[in-house]
Amino acid sequence: MKDFLTVADYSSESLQEMLDSAVQLKDEWKSGGNSPIFKNKVLAMIFQKPSLRTRVSFDMAMRHFGGDALYLSPAEIGLGKRESIADVARVLSGYVDAIMARVFDHAHVEELAEWASIPVINGLSDYNHPCQALADALTIYEEYKDMKGLNVTYVGDGNNVAVSLMHICAKLGSNFTIGNPVGYDMPAEAIEIGKKFAAESGSKITLLNDAAEAVNDADVIYTDTWTSMGKEEETKKRQQVFPPFQVNDALVADAKDNVIVMHCLPAHRGEEITDPVADGPHSRLFPQAHNRLHAQKAILVKLVG
Repeated sequence: MKDFLTVADYSSESLQEMLDSAVQLKDEWKSGGNSPIFKNKVLAMIFQKPSLRTRVSFDMAMRHFGGDALYLSPAEIGLGKRESIADVARVLSGYVDAIMARVFDHAHVEELAEWASIPVINGLSDYNHPCQALADALTIYEEYKDMKGLNVTYVGDGNNVAVSLMHICAKLGSNFTIGNPVGYDMPAEAIEIGKKFAAESGSKITLLNDAAEAVNDADVIYTDTWTSMGKEEETKKRQQVFPPFQVNDALVADAKDNVIVMHCLPAHRGEEITDPVADGPHSRLFPQAHNRLHAQKAILVKLVG
C-alpha cells in the first residue's frame, strides 16, 4: 500500500505489524531516541482543519527520525479552490517525500492519493480518522496486552472517529459496541464494512441507542465531542439531544471495575465527559494523546521508511 487513507484498506496482519512497530519505536524513543532514518526527508502537512495533536505528533515524529515537516495552512493552498487537488498533488510530489492531509471531504484526500507519486496519509477526513485509530489501538494494547476478545464501547456521535475505531477493533478481534442517540448513527456503508471485518476476526459489532446498556461489560469506554468541526450550526440541537450519553461517574460504574476511558481530544468538559472521569483513575486520555506520536511514527516508517 502506497497510502494510509482508511483502516479498511489494510489487512489485520498489516495493522498488527504497524501496532507492533509503534510499540518498538516507543521503546526505542524511551531508551534514548530513534535512528535518523529520515535524514533529508520532508513531510508536507496540509491542513484544512486546525489540530494540536495531529500537527505536533507528525512534526515531532519527523524530527525524531532526523527529518523535517512543512506546515501548509488553508490560506497557502486553498485545496481545490485556489488550485486543483491534482495539481497540488503533482507539485508536492516533486518537492517532498510524503503528504499528510487533514481535510473536510474524504474525496479530497483520495484525490491527493490518486495524483501523488508519493505516500499520502489521511490526518482526518469527514469519513474516518485512521491515524487516531492506530493510536487508540496502541493505548488499548498497552493496557491489556492484546486486542482480541476485549469489549470496546463508543458512546456519542457516530462520527469519523467512531468509524475508524469500529474498523480497527473489528480487524484486530475486539468486540465493538456503539451507544448513540437515534439519528446520529455511523454511515450504513461503514457499518457493513465493519461487520464484514468482525465476521472474519470472530468479533462482533453491536449497535445501541442506550449508553448504560452499551457500556455494560465494557473494557474500554470511548467518547468524542458531540459536535464535530464543520457541524457547528447543529451545536444547540445536539446539546439538547446528547446529555444522556455523557461519560460521567454513573456511566463508568455500569462498566467493568477496571474499565479504561478514552477520548481523542479536544474535550468539551462538562458536555461529553466530566472532569472527575477525564482526570480520574480510569482515564487514559493523555497517554492516548501521547501515543499519537508513536502511532504516526509507525505509519511513516511503513510508508516512507
